[in-house]
Amino acid sequence: MTIRVMLVDDQVLLRTGFRMVLAAQPDMEVVAEAGDGAEAVEVLRSTAVDVVLMDVRMPRLDGVEATRRICAQTDPPKVLILTTFDLDEYAFSGLKAGASGFMLKDVPPAELLSAIRSVHSGDAVVAPSTTRRLLDRFSSMLPSSTKEPRHKHVEKLTEREREVMMLVAQGLSNGEIAARLVLSEATVKTHVGRILTKLGLRDRVQVVVLAYETGLVRAGGGAG
Repeated sequence: MTIRVMLVDDQVLLRTGFRMVLAAQPDMEVVAEAGDGAEAVEVLRSTAVDVVLMDVRMPRLDGVEATRRICAQTDPPKVLILTTFDLDEYAFSGLKAGASGFMLKDVPPAELLSAIRSVHSGDAVVAPSTTRRLLDRFSSMLPSSTKEPRHKHVEKLTEREREVMMLVAQGLSNGEIAARLVLSEATVKTHVGRILTKLGLRDRVQVVVLAYETGLVRAGGGAG
């Protein structure tokens, strides 16, 4: 199956570079490009795309708002937010808008290709620990009360599921969580799946965001 990719960036040179890398892959095809978010939203109305590589700082409509509009559509493509240097101030908003993850524009080609394939298969491409560093940096956006404001759906979780959710938010992999809780990795994977279902979340990235927003985990990675 060929993965249909859309490139959204106001820098033509960058789009050209990404297109050359993707064109060399037998399982990928660049089917559309756009120079800003507004154009991207318009193009997607008539073009079938699986994965969108989305810049954030663009004229007319930035990547965050474009991501929000795209992810609000029925059966939307997956979106990867592209940041320019380390973790810019738009990345957190991009994740909240529905992006499946974020990555640096200077990411090695092999990592970019792996990320596209992972997102296409339904996985999040950002390690939770990386997301945690982003959330720690922008902790001023998040609740600081120690009284743990709770999203109403979090109350649906069992005690074990809440425990797993907190460890996911602290950046642990399924294997690390299994070792910490003395469970099998398959059992942890089942718990994570139930957490996603109960909370109506798409992937681990959204689990991390919600855990911080509800106060289950405080900035700095500790339990709330």
